[in-house]
Amino acid sequence: MIFPVHLSYEFYRRNIMKKIVVFTGAGMSAESGISTFRDSGGLWDQYRIEDVATPEGWRKNPELVLEFYNQRRRQLLEVTPNEGHAGLAELEANFDVEIVTQNVDNLHERAGSSHVLHLHGELMKVRSTGSGAEVFDVESSHPDVKLGDKCPKGYQLRPHIVWFGEAVPEFEHAANLVSNADMLVIIGTSMQVYPAAGLVNYVKHGTPVWLIDPNVVSNLPAGVRLIAKGASEGVAELKTLLMKR
Repeated sequence: MIFPVHLSYEFYRRNIMKKIVVFTGAGMSAESGISTFRDSGGLWDQYRIEDVATPEGWRKNPELVLEFYNQRRRQLLEVTPNEGHAGLAELEANFDVEIVTQNVDNLHERAGSSHVLHLHGELMKVRSTGSGAEVFDVESSHPDVKLGDKCPKGYQLRPHIVWFGEAVPEFEHAANLVSNADMLVIIGTSMQVYPAAGLVNYVKHGTPVWLIDPNVVSNLPAGVRLIAKGASEGVAELKTLLMKR
C-alpha cells in the first residue's frame, strides 16, 4: 500500500482505510489444535467449569486452577497460528483491521495482527491478586505458575483470565470499536457467551456483517452474510471478496 509521504501510516490507517472489526471465538483457533470448551470432547468434558473458571473455584482449590492453566499454556506453546490467523493479519495491508477476540491464546499476535483486544484475558499473562492487580508476562521458557509464585509486592499470582462471574473490563472498548466499524466479521463463535455476544448490537445500521461458520446456522439475522466454511477457508474467501470490492 502506497500513501502520501506527509501522512504517517497510523494516520492513514485510522482516517482513510476502511475499518474492519473481526470478532473471533474458539473456532478460530480450533484448526491450530487448541482445545475448546463447548465442543464434544472439549475441556468441559474433562473439567467442571465451576472448578477451574470461576472465582469460587480459585478460592476453593487454587492449585487445581493453576495447573489447569499451566496445561493450557503448555499446549499453546506447541501449536502455531493457522491460515485463518495469517489471512486476517494480511488484511492489514489494505484495511484498518481490529481484532476483538474471546480467545485467551496469542495466535493472532503470533500470526502478525497488530491490533488485538482480548475480552477474556490472556493465557501468557498473570496478574497479582493484590489490590493493584498488576499484570505480568509469562516467559515461554518457564510457562508454569505455582502456588507460592508471588508478585513483587508479595501477592499470589493468578491467571490473567476473566472467569465466569467476573466483569469484562474491555467490553466498553470493544463496543466502541464495533460501533465505528465499516464492516464486522464474526468467526468461530457460537455467540452464546454474554456479554461478548451482545457486541453485534453495537453495529451501526447498514454496516455489512459477515459470519464465517462451517455449521448450519438457523435464524440468521437479516442482513448477515454467511460464509459456510471453517476459519482458514472462510478467511481466504472473505479476502477474495474484499479485494474484488
